Amino acid sequence: MTVAAVVLAAGGASRWDGPGHKLLADLGGRPLAAWAIDAAAAAGLDELVVVTGAADLVGLVPPGATVAHNPDWADGQAGSLQVAVSRCREAGHRAFVVGLADMPGVPATAWRAVADAPGQLATATFNGRRRPPVKVGADLWDELPTTGDQGARGLLAAGARPVAEVACDGRGDDIDTLGDLRTWS
Repeated sequence: MTVAAVVLAAGGASRWDGPGHKLLADLGGRPLAAWAIDAAAAAGLDELVVVTGAADLVGLVPPGATVAHNPDWADGQAGSLQVAVSRCREAGHRAFVVGLADMPGVPATAWRAVADAPGQLATATFNGRRRPPVKVGADLWDELPTTGDQGARGLLAAGARPVAEVACDGRGDDIDTLGDLRTWS
């Protein structure tokens, strides 16, 4: 079974109150999005897919990875998930592990552990809290939202399916504001 790592990096960062786009903001001498993209790449899954949109992140994507542009990024995260589903179907993957580009504290080991978890649906936990990355098997892709600003959270919350929880090291919080970024610096 092939499994892709998918980094959602298309949004417009509407809550960001700093200069420029938040995914390009400096964190430890590197753009914020580079942390998540590099961790997903280092997990060694079968393909790395980076879904882009509002910000030009092509220079952050490692060679051999796939950049999948979401032209409708302003319509919400569901559209980016659908771009990922299309790419993964085209490539013949049986699952993907999806994470967010604004979560720099998720290490490669978390991506890999979630990918290796049994079943069609798995999520990382950080300090007992469910957070991305989330593995979604191909049998569930048609149940992902097609519109709006919701990702795989609906599948996890539905309670109709077993969810493998994978305790992970790292930090499961995201960066939405300049204040959030400062807590990392």
